[in-house]
Amino acid sequence: YLVVIYFDYTGYPFPTAPPVDPFAKIRVDDCGRTKGCFRYGKPGCNAETCDYFLSYRRIGADVEFELSADTDGWVAVGFSSDKKMGGDDVMACVHDDNGRVRIQHFYNVGQWAKEIQRNPARDEEGVFENNRVTCRFKRPVYVPREETIVDLHLSWYYLFAWGPAIQGSITRHDIDSPPVSEHVVSIYKYEDIFMPSAAYQTFSSPFCLLLIVALTFYLLMGTP
Repeated sequence: YLVVIYFDYTGYPFPTAPPVDPFAKIRVDDCGRTKGCFRYGKPGCNAETCDYFLSYRRIGADVEFELSADTDGWVAVGFSSDKKMGGDDVMACVHDDNGRVRIQHFYNVGQWAKEIQRNPARDEEGVFENNRVTCRFKRPVYVPREETIVDLHLSWYYLFAWGPAIQGSITRHDIDSPPVSEHVVSIYKYEDIFMPSAAYQTFSSPFCLLLIVALTFYLLMGTP
């Protein structure tokens, strides 16, 4: 007897590229426990609703940063020896015209940012969704001594900024006085710090507090 065996190859599709992992959402329930966080915006906001959000955590010889801001352009963090712009190491996540989010390295020269070709970032990933730029990257804790790249094992003031981009190039930040960490930040200490945006600072300024005290005194004493 002749036995004919048919092989059906229809069930064997051509090889395809492995799927790209989607950007993992930033977890805020880890803030203050396994990573440090800064939130700027409305009280109770998270990485998807704050005007600006940053987290940091140590992973071996690296520090992993997560940034997110309500912008279609760029979001950045600067490492500074003071609270002023100038002479700062800056990492920025920039949304370009092709829809990609790229991590770039800058150095603040006075009031403008100069891109530095030597980029310490690795394991970069970013996404632009819901009119927000969000990114994640690592950079080494220790680096050879260089003016434009700071050692993160030392404590620095963190400068927070975001703004529009034109053809993938950053332009001036959105607000005149971007927020700055109140004290120097240590990567060895995890805190969860909230900073109210201008819309929620009405009664927190010294002038407003003085005005409230004056009005209270006036009401208690009465008018002549």
